[in-house]
Amino acid sequence: MTVLILGGSGSGKSAYAEETALALAGEGAKYYLATMEAGDGEALERVNRHRQMRKGKGFVTLEQPRSAGEALSRMGEKAQGATVLLECLSNLTANEMFSEEPPLSWQETADRIWGDLCRLAHGVGHLVVVTGNVFEDGVIYGETTAAYQRALGALNRLLAAEAGRVVEVVAGIPVTVKG
Repeated sequence: MTVLILGGSGSGKSAYAEETALALAGEGAKYYLATMEAGDGEALERVNRHRQMRKGKGFVTLEQPRSAGEALSRMGEKAQGATVLLECLSNLTANEMFSEEPPLSWQETADRIWGDLCRLAHGVGHLVVVTGNVFEDGVIYGETTAAYQRALGALNRLLAAEAGRVVEVVAGIPVTVKG
């Protein structure tokens, strides 16, 4: 099953995603695909906080800032029944889009990531994807940021359509949207 968990910054979506992944995995293999590249102190602080949150829970962490589908080969035979928590699609989208100069178009970015997500979803037992709501602040951004928002929005819609369950976490409260 694929589960999409979305919410704003600080909403509690990561903690809820971990609980969901643990419940789905039972005693099975659990992988945490970490997509954030800690380029500054604030990012490093967030990475450390997430490491502490999942400490002792049995997750094998795979640093995967791009090309999420490649994680399947890193998991080997355990992938088929594993539960994978991808944290988070917002970072993955930025990493993919801006890893080349000039940046990829929003469509190229969405297509590349969607292919990887489909491979992951079909190659593992359960896929839990965390993503952000980056569309609710009412601000009109420049062309580059708007392209990023289009890519992430397209991926969120595709995932929501395919997922067995979609949950939005609002102020720490999970609200089931689908499933």
